[in-house]
Amino acid sequence: MGYLKIGDDLLWAKHIEGDRELRDRIINLPAGGSIDLEIDGIVGHWEKAKLGKDGRATDAVKPVGPMREIWKRFQARRGEVVKVRETRTADSYLKAISETMTEWNTPADEEAFRDL
Repeated sequence: MGYLKIGDDLLWAKHIEGDRELRDRIINLPAGGSIDLEIDGIVGHWEKAKLGKDGRATDAVKPVGPMREIWKRFQARRGEVVKVRETRTADSYLKAISETMTEWNTPADEEAFRDL
């Protein structure tokens, strides 16, 4: 478990204290790669920021989906230190294993389960 001082619209790896593994994980994500984080008890989906204008990697992640609005509310708490850790949500777990379960990847299954 690490700690993060809220201070930007992006979550910068260098701002994470006490969890070197998480810092490195964010730094090593490819541009557009994703990670699920629990911040102050709230789980959300984050995406690695694109390369900078000069082509250098950006060692930060940005909130995506519902986490965007939640993170905007966190901005009112700038300067506050909160707990942060990587987590696995059901969606990220299923996404990770979906390639190994090819029997799920049929047109019939897509038709039957697309609204779930």
